[in-house]
Amino acid sequence: METVLSIAGTDPTGGAGIQADLKTFEAHGLYGMAVITVVIAQNTTGVFDMQAVPAELVAKQIDCVFEDIRPDAVKLGMLYDADIIRAVADRLRAHHAKNVVLDPVMISSSGHLLSKASAMHALQEEIFPICTLITPNLHEASAICGYSIQKRAEMKQAACDIADQAGGAVLVKGGHLADCADDLLYAGGQFYWLPAPRIDNPNTHGTGCTLSSSIACWLAEGISLPGSVKRAKRYLTACIRYGLDLGHGSGPLQHKVEWAE
Repeated sequence: METVLSIAGTDPTGGAGIQADLKTFEAHGLYGMAVITVVIAQNTTGVFDMQAVPAELVAKQIDCVFEDIRPDAVKLGMLYDADIIRAVADRLRAHHAKNVVLDPVMISSSGHLLSKASAMHALQEEIFPICTLITPNLHEASAICGYSIQKRAEMKQAACDIADQAGGAVLVKGGHLADCADDLLYAGGQFYWLPAPRIDNPNTHGTGCTLSSSIACWLAEGISLPGSVKRAKRYLTACIRYGLDLGHGSGPLQHKVEWAE
């Protein structure tokens, strides 16, 4: 059985972070593992508090996983501060991790800052170069690039600029576009548009976590990067279309759904 490791923060209501990642791994029939970087008090209405795990303990968690059950892919979520970022990068390099997918979690959907300001530079310097794929949404891509991204042409420019920084592939997610939910994959010098209609469902908590985790699952199974992204996009669309309605805010997805690969 293929194995996937999530290195991320928590969500006690189960809609995002480690909990959503493990649900996604299970839905794909893979064995999921988790390293916690930060414990977050949040629910569907917002983020209320958080406490980072010491970087040394994060590093030790990673070592424990790789030395016993080596993951076939690694999904990175919220890394929070520069110390944790450097610890994660150091251990992933030491263990020669493969199929690393980064969801550069910076701002929650409710507008709460989820990473220290100093973490941005460390993320770009330490984590970007070891990633197979980086999956920013429009807000995160704008923060990385330093300019507003609202149109398809700007998405293409951002994908190129981030790829130049990272050296790997980039998926710019268009979920915040005005008229559609098209994503753009830039890999191997090629652009791949992944069109999708905008689904009338306000409950989209954890979509970024779910998509990046699904991509990691397909990569772990040996599917090509474009194929992995396309399959993950179809899976996420099915999760949203299911229409689960829980909580008083932007609710979670249903991860156990039927979808066409």
